[in-house]
Amino acid sequence: MADINISDDNFRKFREFFYRKTGIQFEESKRYFVDKRLLERIEKTGSETFRHYFTMLRFDATGVELQALVNLMTINETYFFREDYQFDCLVNSILPEIVADKIDDTPIRIWILPSSSGEEAYSIAMCLLERWPGISQWDVELISSDIDTKILAQARAALYTPRSVQHVPRAYLQKYFQPVGLNYQLGDDLRDAVEFTHVNLMDATDVMPYRNFDVIFCRNLLIYFDDLSRKQAAETFFDALLPGGFICLGHSESMSRISPLYKARQFPEAIVNQKVLEQK
Repeated sequence: MADINISDDNFRKFREFFYRKTGIQFEESKRYFVDKRLLERIEKTGSETFRHYFTMLRFDATGVELQALVNLMTINETYFFREDYQFDCLVNSILPEIVADKIDDTPIRIWILPSSSGEEAYSIAMCLLERWPGISQWDVELISSDIDTKILAQARAALYTPRSVQHVPRAYLQKYFQPVGLNYQLGDDLRDAVEFTHVNLMDATDVMPYRNFDVIFCRNLLIYFDDLSRKQAAETFFDALLPGGFICLGHSESMSRISPLYKARQFPEAIVNQKVLEQK
């Protein structure tokens, strides 16, 4: 590891830069985490000082170094069927309401972000196949996005540890996975059901193509944002959703404290947020 001291002033400069690029705000309590990964990239790029590295980072037109740093700084910890009461809500309450109001036969579109290593998107795919009778009548598009290119590659590879699959129902595990040594390989049919894409939620150019979604799952991402970034994300989701579309957040997140663009809906399984049709 490079023998370079990252001063308090340098930490603040980097924190502000990273926030502007990603919307992610690092608190002082994350100082050791951030410093360690910064030093790793300083050493990897052969930079002699933080100033040299930071200058290179800011003026790298290719964005390659920023992406490498993003891949290091983002946290990807998840497992299959996490907070699965929302998946029950999706198949039992949300989707029946959506199809009842549909006036055409366009596919139902679901956007999942951050994708992390794919467990959430693949869990939704299994729930649709196993728990939603409407899957035989409706086409569904599942798109899962992340800012971390390395984790997206892992999601597409779909090879999982025993810990990741510990909450997968045994029947699903036998049906959709194959043992590979001590790990589990997801089958091609389910892997092909999800499209994984690279998206920076704070980049207007990145998110522009993402439109006409019926449902968005964005769980445990906004906790890493500050109020301004959360508001920007809420507006991005509003533009991405169809009228009356739904967004599912993590259990500790609340859209009511972020934006008036949504109303809370109480379903038997969960409280979710719905795009407000008209602003008063």
